[in-house]
Amino acid sequence: MTAAAPLVLVVDDDPSVRKGLSRLLASADYAVEAFASAQEFLAREPYPGPCCLVLDVRMPGLTGMQLQEMLAATGRRMSIVFVTGHADVPTSVKAMKAGAVDLLTKPVDVEDLIAAIQRAVTRDAHERASETRRADLRRRVETLTAREVEVFARVVTGMLNKQIGAVLGIGEKTVKVHRARVMEKMRAGSVAELVRLADEVGVSVPGT
Repeated sequence: MTAAAPLVLVVDDDPSVRKGLSRLLASADYAVEAFASAQEFLAREPYPGPCCLVLDVRMPGLTGMQLQEMLAATGRRMSIVFVTGHADVPTSVKAMKAGAVDLLTKPVDVEDLIAAIQRAVTRDAHERASETRRADLRRRVETLTAREVEVFARVVTGMLNKQIGAVLGIGEKTVKVHRARVMEKMRAGSVAELVRLADEVGVSVPGT
């Protein structure tokens, strides 16, 4: 299956801005969709591939800042580049603290805009890849039995099989069997790799 191409979603209530940005971004080989309002944008299904939201700050109805807050509150992660004709320090600080990639002032410098969009798309792609990996690791952990999880959590602390057996009240040979199954199910080639996987997925001994 071919990966979805990067998409830039432009949200601005000014028709001339939408048209101009769409042409500019299309000439830079980006797929572009433009929306006249935040509400119109929200009616679109979330895009499955890397994307970037080029968002006007001040719009009738739902503003760009309010849309940013709404997306964050609903867990819909978006890499946002704000554009505005009314830049001020408090707005810029608030937008950047909330995770915006950049805030540019209209009329937007073409090179600055393209650079900001490239950063946004790259960040979005990395975040999507990280989330896909975390989901895969969670699925691996879900294949483990309760006892295997207990062994997993202790192996990564550096405990020996004999020590794990004493803590769990099982024989050393049984620990070896569980340990081997953990390595296989987690697709770990070494204890060091298993430790890294445990860190990524948050497996630890209860109470530690």
